[in-house]
Amino acid sequence: MNDVLDVTLRLLVVFVAFLVLPLLVGQTEHKVMAHMQGRLGPMYAGGFHGWAQLVADGVKFAQKEDVVPADADRRVFQLAPAVALLPYLLVVLVIPVGPGEGAVGQAVDAGVFFVLAVMGVGILGSLMAGWASANKFSLLGGLRTAAQLLAYELPMLLAAASVAMAAGTVSLIGILDAFQWWWLPWQVVGALVFFVAGLAELQRPPFDMPVADSEIIFGAYTEYTGLRFALFLLAEYAGIVVLCGLTTVLFLGGWHGPWGADGLGWVWTLLKTALLAFVVIWLRVTYPRLREDQLQKLSWTVLVPLALAQIALTGIVKVVIR
Repeated sequence: MNDVLDVTLRLLVVFVAFLVLPLLVGQTEHKVMAHMQGRLGPMYAGGFHGWAQLVADGVKFAQKEDVVPADADRRVFQLAPAVALLPYLLVVLVIPVGPGEGAVGQAVDAGVFFVLAVMGVGILGSLMAGWASANKFSLLGGLRTAAQLLAYELPMLLAAASVAMAAGTVSLIGILDAFQWWWLPWQVVGALVFFVAGLAELQRPPFDMPVADSEIIFGAYTEYTGLRFALFLLAEYAGIVVLCGLTTVLFLGGWHGPWGADGLGWVWTLLKTALLAFVVIWLRVTYPRLREDQLQKLSWTVLVPLALAQIALTGIVKVVIR
């Protein structure tokens, strides 16, 4: 009975975190962009610092009519938002927040491979939406999504592999147990490659060619309205939480803090994740959208060679240490 209660509590905590953290990132994005760009609207909704902006957005999406195009593949069209969102819930389930197996929803031995594989499944939601909408702009957005996934999945995997080599394990908990502070300068290139490739897979600016509103309206999501469109937005913010959490675990030491307070390890994990989420928002405000050829060139001529160089460096360091 205690095992059942333990599993139930872990699932409940993970589910609550999955619902709350992406919404906090969305609310933070409203405020950060309002400050950086001088936007007045998001700062006034509800009074103090625009606290009700997120509530207003939720009511707006709930009130909108749920429209399915006449020529669309109805079942695939309706299923696509769930396919885009649910994989991130599975990834959150295996990200360790604190020391020990008690601070993770489910410990997975091949954690690195699991999270990267499941994150790739989330892209299928965009592909399904683009194909099922019976809209040429949506289909073009889906094709761009597929091309972007093919280009950036490889450097992301290679960067994660360098950390697994350094730790001698593909378990996320094992990587954190083996973490040493001198890894930070050694693995910094891999961290940058992983983070940039993750941004591209999430289609976040400046890698938002699949949803380029000035060219293809809103890409694969053009025909979506109401709560289904809101689910795609929630999937984007959940992806930000997952990407920042994985970057924290793989490259920034996760629960390890500068004063060795492992008892408060979850605080360090959340602080590092929040800082990276701020960087994601900052990049959206700062850099213009890349062209499709620039996007592909960045992956194949910059990120992939850097990731391979990081793996080579990791191999050399491991041999020297031994």
